[in-house]
Amino acid sequence: MSTYPRTYDLIHAVSVFNLYEDRCKMEDILLEMDRILRPEGTIILRDDVDVLVKVKNYIDEMQYNSRIFDHEEGPLQREKIMVAVKQYWTAPASSPPQTTS
Repeated sequence: MSTYPRTYDLIHAVSVFNLYEDRCKMEDILLEMDRILRPEGTIILRDDVDVLVKVKNYIDEMQYNSRIFDHEEGPLQREKIMVAVKQYWTAPASSPPQTTS
């Protein structure tokens, strides 16, 4: 995607992982979403429940808070909705090396 990093507050994608299943790795799509999403930005994904469970495993490793919700027509629908919020974090301050005497 040709866009600057940390440009978007919200990404909404419908069946994007099914659409690109044989063309792109799931991890590559998620890394690109992470690159263009601002800290504390939100990703909303609609896809098959099996796909979203795999996505959730990756997205949780990327330090997002995520949750999967039932389709608006009820829990028996295979399509689900996942909402993930990118966390704002910084590396811990490095402490000076301790000397032993």
